[in-house]
Amino acid sequence: MKTVKGPTDHVVVVGAGLSGLSAALHLLGAGRRVTVVEREALPGGRAGRFEMGGYHVDSGPTVLTMPDIADEAFAAVGDRLADRVELVELHPAYRARFADGSQLDVHTGAAAMEEEVRRFAGDREAAGYRRLRGWLTDLYAAQMRRFIDANFDSPLQLLHPDLVRLARLGAFSRLDPQIGRFLSDERLRRVFSFQALYAGVAPERALAAYAVIAYMDTVAGVYFPRGGMHALPRAMADSAAGAGAEFRWNTEVGRLERRGGRITAVHTADGDRIACDAVVLTPDLPVVHRLLGRSPRRPVALRYSPSAVVLHAGTDRTWPHLAHHTISFGAAWKSTFRELTQQGALMSDPSLLITRPTTHDPSLAPEGKHLHYILAPCPNTDIGPGTREWHDLAPRYRDSLLTVLEKRGLDGIGAAIEQECLVTPADWTAQGHAAGTPFSAAHTFAQTGPFRPRNLVRGIENAVVAGCGTTPGVGVPTVLISGKLAAGRITGGDRAGTPRVRRGRGDAPLVPASGGDAS
Repeated sequence: MKTVKGPTDHVVVVGAGLSGLSAALHLLGAGRRVTVVEREALPGGRAGRFEMGGYHVDSGPTVLTMPDIADEAFAAVGDRLADRVELVELHPAYRARFADGSQLDVHTGAAAMEEEVRRFAGDREAAGYRRLRGWLTDLYAAQMRRFIDANFDSPLQLLHPDLVRLARLGAFSRLDPQIGRFLSDERLRRVFSFQALYAGVAPERALAAYAVIAYMDTVAGVYFPRGGMHALPRAMADSAAGAGAEFRWNTEVGRLERRGGRITAVHTADGDRIACDAVVLTPDLPVVHRLLGRSPRRPVALRYSPSAVVLHAGTDRTWPHLAHHTISFGAAWKSTFRELTQQGALMSDPSLLITRPTTHDPSLAPEGKHLHYILAPCPNTDIGPGTREWHDLAPRYRDSLLTVLEKRGLDGIGAAIEQECLVTPADWTAQGHAAGTPFSAAHTFAQTGPFRPRNLVRGIENAVVAGCGTTPGVGVPTVLISGKLAAGRITGGDRAGTPRVRRGRGDAPLVPASGGDAS
């Protein structure tokens, strides 16, 4: 594995999002001194938090899977996720509601889900689900350590026995037909393939390898942190600070000082100079490229994932048929993906994710009130409405979403809203996200694994990139892994000076165990 050359004693991490916090914890665990520079007043990045008339709103992801990956970051400094965050495993993980009026609770326990599929679609589909679950588990096992949690220096690293194993599992065929080998009920097939949209690709065009996301959602378990998703980055920042990291909040990075092939300092917009031995850059790719002063050459320009419109609604009532996470499927399916990824049109019959975090934490809203997060996928600004168009389109689209929700059983939702915030691609653009999407580069074959923008910067010896735009990609678990992989590029994957011994919450900053750091 290629690593950063020269000294790496002091590392500056630009950005306190999940990837930056993960990198910081892993670097601290390997004995490095870490300074984190964050433009906002709080940690989280995309997983931020804002207040809305007494409602405490998560600004980004609402679904947490694979918490063991987060725990690995805490463990790097001798801490534990369980000591910092109270996690609730969701039962059901999701509730799926379909245009024909049917409803399916998605359980991550094998027996419970088999029984639910049997109730929903009969014995044949229940048996198919059992086989599908086995296939998803095998697919995950073949991919995780070799192809997801791995730094690539060359496509030749793909040549491994696990690649043959993946091929035998059908990972390089199309996702939708592979799911169809196990399930014939079209509604069930949606439940195990809609996750391809997270990767920015329609299920009928996505590689079956991306069924690994369905494994995370439907087998490994879905969790909710008390206090909302923002509780995770807040806890990671607290843990990093306890292990000795310095945080500079409300601080924008203006430029990088460079001498020859090395970054020697980070300059803030307010004039401070922070000398460093290495940097981890976690902003969106266009911002990273601006700081570096150049973009890497690619044979074909990056293609970006679809975006999303999110309506955060604080209401004076809720609807009993909603679970913590409810997927409301429209009647249309394949045509909506063509609208999103090819035609650049808003979904004519949208499928929506509705999250009600107050289901498991009423303290996120004023007493007796409820918080709803409604996500509607939409085209990114490269192929769909542009930033200026969204300024005019936003209120009309908001009203059309409420009309759809009314028809799907959320009667009176418009009148029930007391506080609201609508986020559109124009807002994502203002936050610095390319193509107006928070989901970064799509996971096409040419933008996956060793073909995705790399986390080592060509021509600069001591700069590493982390976040959803680089390896391994989009999603909370993968972004956490990207931070670990970035730290590994600096430390060589070593664990010198770790684990640190945590003697108690609130004690003095930790010191490395005996032996020091062999950098």
